Amino acid sequence: MTRPHIVVVGSTMIDMITYAERVPDAGETLIGERFVQGFGGKGANQAVLAARLGAAVTMATCVGIDALGDATVENLRREGIDVDHVTRTDQASSGVAPIWVERDGTNRIICVPGANHEMTQQQARTAVLATPQVDGVVGQLEVPQAVTSAGFRAAKERGAFTVLNPAPAGALDPGLVEVTDWLVPNEAELVELARSLGVSADGTPEHLAVAIARTTGTRVVVTLGSRGAAVCEDGEASVHIAAPTVEAVDTTGAGDAFVGAFAYGLAEGRSATEASRLGCACASASVTRHGTQTSYPTPEEVASLIQQLA
Repeated sequence: MTRPHIVVVGSTMIDMITYAERVPDAGETLIGERFVQGFGGKGANQAVLAARLGAAVTMATCVGIDALGDATVENLRREGIDVDHVTRTDQASSGVAPIWVERDGTNRIICVPGANHEMTQQQARTAVLATPQVDGVVGQLEVPQAVTSAGFRAAKERGAFTVLNPAPAGALDPGLVEVTDWLVPNEAELVELARSLGVSADGTPEHLAVAIARTTGTRVVVTLGSRGAAVCEDGEASVHIAAPTVEAVDTTGAGDAFVGAFAYGLAEGRSATEASRLGCACASASVTRHGTQTSYPTPEEVASLIQQLA
């Protein structure tokens, strides 16, 4: 069987993670418990998870001409991801993401996109059109929206589905919404999305998902953390997907794990409900370990997860 092929038009970051009992208040200095540097960026995270599930993945991104960029490209290669459409720039440094993680696993993140904002529309379009097989194209908001729109428009020319993770939260360009099949926000992003669209942010996430699906003409999956996810395919009702019960130690990258697995599931031919179950399983597994990509299930572990869902 031919492996499903996913193109990720998105970001790469170097995660700089500090673990502490709590985050400091304004003007306060605390002693942290430990520090870890690793690979991240919403685009790269989603690409890595999809690749570990068995997808062929092409990454379209931009990194700096610096040591962090070198390390990022090598990490993608190690994960089996096609890096032919990773470009380098001397106009900005590679992206970084300082992250603070508290004892209960809660995280706070500041993204500094750097070279990610040097991506061009032509780069995204070429990555999608030059890839021999494209089943789905995935994007986020850590690169310019016009770049993601160009990649998604090329996806439509190829007959591929598109998945947009509207994160970090912000207003969406109408042109990007127009070429988006699936919106996959978390609860906070869902509320921000509703406000930006002029939709009342009152009500449950399930109700908001329906309202946003109707307003945008897209299908919506909202991730609900330990409560799983809600899937709205028809603008009429949403289906709740429960997540496995686990003890969370670090939620960093869990949403990206869901998106990567969800996109893989769709590309493999699963229903949105089944793809969401796979997403919940992978995200739940990731929060039981520290780090971002380092917390993701290995290829052997994802094989076991898929078997459990069969």
